[in-house]
Amino acid sequence: MLTKLSIINTFAEMKEKASKILMVKPVRFGFNEETAASNSFQNKADAEAESIQKAALSEFNEFTSKLKNAGINVEIFEDNLEPHTPDSIFPNNWISFHENAIVLYPMLAENRRKERRKDIINHFSEKANKLIDLSENENELIFLEGTGSIVFDYEHHLAFANISPRTNKELLNKLCGMLGYEAITFKAVDTGGADIYHTNVLMCIGKSFAVICKDCIPDKNELNKVISKLESTGHEIIDINYDQMNSFAGNMYHLFNKDMKSYIVMSEQAYLSLRKDQVEQLSKHGQILHSPLYTIEKYGGGSARCMMADVRN
Repeated sequence: MLTKLSIINTFAEMKEKASKILMVKPVRFGFNEETAASNSFQNKADAEAESIQKAALSEFNEFTSKLKNAGINVEIFEDNLEPHTPDSIFPNNWISFHENAIVLYPMLAENRRKERRKDIINHFSEKANKLIDLSENENELIFLEGTGSIVFDYEHHLAFANISPRTNKELLNKLCGMLGYEAITFKAVDTGGADIYHTNVLMCIGKSFAVICKDCIPDKNELNKVISKLESTGHEIIDINYDQMNSFAGNMYHLFNKDMKSYIVMSEQAYLSLRKDQVEQLSKHGQILHSPLYTIEKYGGGSARCMMADVRN
């Protein structure tokens, strides 16, 4: 068990730099029929498209305001009306940033592939030595959807991934070889035995803690390997149950503001699903920042972590 002193020392040793987050402001957010088959977190639209967009925009604006007020560096790009990209609010699936590289990913849904934008890539490419474009794998129906598919431990160069229709193991291994990461793969399922579509809905890796729904990983050998890796790298493990995962408690993220204050970011729904002892555990590692994202979660099937692409170069 990590003490408060050891956590403080761990932060000091890591010399983490302040976070920068890329977010995309929605203009036509809504239920995406093309992604629903593999995302059980989505719900079909039961309201007018205009009202869904209006509510999602309000949630987006409140969330980004809270992040900025906390001193977190947020760069916002506005989505375009055409082509219609109902999931553009989740940019972390098509792009990820690393110390010297930008990675572009192959997406399962055809309309999600239209989210890739040259202006965003060009905006950040000056500080990246290389661009790794994996998107051509879409032609072979091979998919790997960014930091939805992969939960990176950047400090220890580990890549955790739940293998699913959206997460190809061979392509993951290829990427890890390019980036100098070790891949830790497993199979995660929901209560009905169906694949969980993305890794970042069942686990989050912070600097000194990890949130994970152990019940989702039925193979005990795979689970033990995941837990062993997390413990060996000094993470305090916070176990969540299926109900909490379905409330997006696994879809949180650890950020640092310009003064290096630590924040653990999540949706209001995720926060309300946590027990008092879990809140206390998390609060040792940072101040909890939560915001209502009910519309985005209901129709998009993603939450706070999905909305943020971490700019690390």
